[in-house]
Amino acid sequence: MDQSCTPLAILREVFGYSAFRGQQSAVVEHVTAGGDALVLMPTGGGKSLCYQVPAIARQRAGRGVALVISPLIALMHDQVGALHEAGVPAAFLNSTLDWEQTQDVERKLLAGQITLLYAAPERVSTPRFLGLLDTLHAHGQLGLFAIDEAHCVSQWGHDFRPEYRALTVLHERWPEVPRIALTATADDVTRADIIERLQLQQAEKFVSSFDRPNIRYTIVEKKDAKAQLLRFIQRQHPDESGIVYCQSRRRVEELAQALCEAGLDAMPYHAGLPAAERQANQDRFLREEGVIMVATIAFGMGIDKPDVRFVAHVDMPKNIEGYYQETGRAGRDGEPAHAWMAYGLQDVVNQRRMIDESPAEEAFKQIMVRKLDALLALAEATDCRRARLLAYFGEQMVSVDASASEEGGSYRRLYCGNCDNCLQPPEVWDATECARKLLSTVFRVQQMSNIGFGAGHIMDILRGKPTDKVKQFGHEQISTFGLGAEFSEQQLRGVLRQLIAVGALQVDAQAFNTLRLQDAARPILRGEQPVRLRAETAKPERRARAERAPRGRAAPPAAADLDTAGQARFAALKAWRGEVAREHNLPAYVIFHDATLAAIAARAPRTPEDLQGVNGMGSSKMERYGEEVLRICRQTHNTA
Repeated sequence: MDQSCTPLAILREVFGYSAFRGQQSAVVEHVTAGGDALVLMPTGGGKSLCYQVPAIARQRAGRGVALVISPLIALMHDQVGALHEAGVPAAFLNSTLDWEQTQDVERKLLAGQITLLYAAPERVSTPRFLGLLDTLHAHGQLGLFAIDEAHCVSQWGHDFRPEYRALTVLHERWPEVPRIALTATADDVTRADIIERLQLQQAEKFVSSFDRPNIRYTIVEKKDAKAQLLRFIQRQHPDESGIVYCQSRRRVEELAQALCEAGLDAMPYHAGLPAAERQANQDRFLREEGVIMVATIAFGMGIDKPDVRFVAHVDMPKNIEGYYQETGRAGRDGEPAHAWMAYGLQDVVNQRRMIDESPAEEAFKQIMVRKLDALLALAEATDCRRARLLAYFGEQMVSVDASASEEGGSYRRLYCGNCDNCLQPPEVWDATECARKLLSTVFRVQQMSNIGFGAGHIMDILRGKPTDKVKQFGHEQISTFGLGAEFSEQQLRGVLRQLIAVGALQVDAQAFNTLRLQDAARPILRGEQPVRLRAETAKPERRARAERAPRGRAAPPAAADLDTAGQARFAALKAWRGEVAREHNLPAYVIFHDATLAAIAARAPRTPEDLQGVNGMGSSKMERYGEEVLRICRQTHNTA
C-alpha cells in the first residue's frame, strides 16, 4: 500500500495528530480493509475520525466516495467545514441548497471530486439519491457507508427516528460496500436492535469505555429549581458555556429569562421558536464563549462544541441513555466539566404518567418503565454514581476506596472521586417504617373513600395536618392520621419517590395523579423489604470557585498552565482565530482547538519547523495558517 494511504499517515498529514486514541486504530484498520463495524464510543471519544480516516484512505486507493448519514443539518455544515479546513474535499446534500447548488454537488460527486458526502436519512432513501448511488457503484466509486448516531434506528433508543429504518436498503442493494455504524450511547437492548435493523450481524463490535472521568456527576433534590440552578452556575461556572435542559417549552422560556435577568448570557432553544431564531441561537452558542443554552432535548445531537463546562437538568430525563448522551456534551475537550441535575417527586410522577398515557404497546411501555427505573435508581443512589452509570452499559468500574467505614467497621466500595456521593458521602436512614406508614395510609384512604388521592393529601394525613380537604373526607379519623408527624415533608417526598420507583405505588394519570397501591407494596408492608434512603440534610452546596472575582473571563483550562508570556501569545492567537472563524462562518474550534493554540503558545515558535508535531496542525492548516501563526507569535514576543 502507498504509505500516503495508510491510516496513521493520513491522521498525521491531514488532521495533525501523532497517534490514534483507544480503539480508534483498530476500528480504522478494520473499516479501511473493507470490514463492517458497530462502534460504541463516548461523546468526545473521536468517533468522526473512525470513518473520516478510512474514507480518505479508501478514496486514495481508488475505491470512491464515503456516504455519511447524519441526522442534523447543523452537524453536516460544521463537519464539512472542518474537513475543508483540513484540506479534505467534502460536501453535503440537504434542504439548505438550491437546485443549482445541488446539481453542482452531484456533478462533483460523479466526477470523483468528493471524498465524503453527508446526507440526512430522509434524502438517502429517495429514488433520485438511490439512483445517484447506483451510478457511483456502477463505476466502482462507492467506497463506504457511515451511519452516525446509529441509536436513532432503534425504537428503544432515546432519539428514535423512523427514517433510519429505511437505511437497510444500503446493505440490501450494495452488500459488498463496507458499513460503519456509530453511536455514543446504547444499552444491550438498543445495541441488539441496531444490529438487527441495520443487518450488522457479521460486523465487528467495538465497545469503548463509557467512562468520562473529567465529568463530575451531581444530583440534588429539587426544592426551588430556578434558584438552585442559578446558585450552581454563579458559584461554580460563572462566565462559562453550558447547556440547561428542560422538559417543556414554557420552562425553557422562563429559565432563559430568569438567567438573563440575573446577568447571565442565556438563550432559549425549542421546537416552538421560529426556525431562523433557533438557528441564530445555535450558531451563537457554537461560535461564542460564555453563552448558556436553555433547551428542550431537541437541542444537542451532534453538538461538537468542545468547551461546554456544564450540562444541567432541571427536569429528569426519560432514561439513562438520554441522560448520558446529554451530559456527555460537557467537557468534550477532556478538561473538567460538570453534569448537574435537580429532580423531585413531581419528575417521577410526570415521567410515569407519560409512559402510562402513551399509545404504545404494553411490551414497549414495560421496557420504558425499566429504563426509567434505572435512572431513578441512579438518582436515589447513595453509592458511587459513576459506577452505577457504567454498570448500566455493562462496564465495571474497578477503582475502590478501602478506607470507607460504617458503624465502626470498614469495607471496600467503588469510588470514582468525582461524583457528589464519593466527594461527600451522604448519610443514610432506614425509611422502612416510614414507607409502611405511607402505604398503609394510601390503603386506608382508598378503603374509606373508594377513590384515590394525590401525594400532598396522603402526606397531610400522615403528618396530622387537619386541612379542609382532610376534614371534608373525614380522613382525620384514619388510624394513621398523625403517625408520621416526626417526618418532614422532604423526607416523605423522598420515600414516595422510592415507592413509585420500585413500583409499590402507581400514579394514576387518568385520575388527577392519584396514588394507588401495587403488588410490590406487599413485601414492604409486611416488613420483608427494607427501604433505605439518603438523609437529605441542609448541608451548604460546595462553593467550588465561588470566590472568583469578576475580572473578565479566565483563560480556558487548556491554557491554565501557561506562563505570563504564554498567556499573552494564547490570547493573541485566540483573537486571530476568532477573526478567521467569522470570515469562514465557522465555529472557532473548527479552525483550531484551544488545546492546539495552547500548545503553540507554549512553544513560542519562530520557524515553520517549530510548528511540526503540534497536535491539530495538519499539512493543510500549516500551509494555510502557518505564517500567520508565526507572525502573531513573533509580534507578541516583540511586544512583551
